[in-house]
Amino acid sequence: MSNNGTMLIDPIVIERKSVTAPGFPGLAAATSPERMRLDEVTVFYDGVPAVRGASLAIHQGEVLALIGPSGCGKTTLLRTLNRLTELTPNARQGGRVTLDGEDILEIEDTALRTRVAMVFQQPNPFPMSIFDNVAFALREQARRRPRRRELGPLVQHALERAGLWAEVADKLDTPALRLSGGQQQRLCIARAIASGPEILLMDEPCSALDPRSTSVIEELIHSLREDLAIVIVTHNLQQARRVADRVAFMYLGDLVELGSTQQIFEAPRESATSEYIAGAFG
Repeated sequence: MSNNGTMLIDPIVIERKSVTAPGFPGLAAATSPERMRLDEVTVFYDGVPAVRGASLAIHQGEVLALIGPSGCGKTTLLRTLNRLTELTPNARQGGRVTLDGEDILEIEDTALRTRVAMVFQQPNPFPMSIFDNVAFALREQARRRPRRRELGPLVQHALERAGLWAEVADKLDTPALRLSGGQQQRLCIARAIASGPEILLMDEPCSALDPRSTSVIEELIHSLREDLAIVIVTHNLQQARRVADRVAFMYLGDLVELGSTQQIFEAPRESATSEYIAGAFG
């Protein structure tokens, strides 16, 4: 592992208000080191604000859930964390995002996306074998093209962490597109974590999955949080309640409220949060 936590194959050469976490006992953020910070992050599309002045910190070992109705800026904010937003031609952003104290704009984009990996709403395995899907990022990082036998243990480890190894160990050369939807999503998670990211971004990772596959992914999130900071966008309030340590509620581009999962769901401070949790809109 490098100093920044990235795995290297070294042998191979509404009125916006101030938002603060309440600091409930047991909250991961209260005791874990800060990995990423957003300061007054704003994103515009064609001059129209999608995110307005969002500020928060992301901590090691926590799951932070972004909730809110469709079109409130959750996914835009998530994509800003590894500079995917800037790939949209009509997007403009302000404010500052730092990773371990370093402005992410000063980090080469592909290096950043290795350290801040992302899993998308729809499973998107590459049209190649199961093995090659996971090995892809490892090969990209290597100083020279590694041999399969050198990558084997790393691929196996990633698949084990993603809870998929037992199901695919004897068919690693099978096309990934033959896997079920839930298996494909776990494969995409294995691919994302294979190179040792520090932060994992998940955009509605279970929205296209059946309840059983959703349960498996949620269990996986709980196990991965031991080594990563995880930020998940979800429309499923019960899922946010099950997997998150902290919850951020967004509405009309504003970060309305941020707190522990217990506080947000049981004692929200803002009326908009209370109404959304109660199902008054969304």
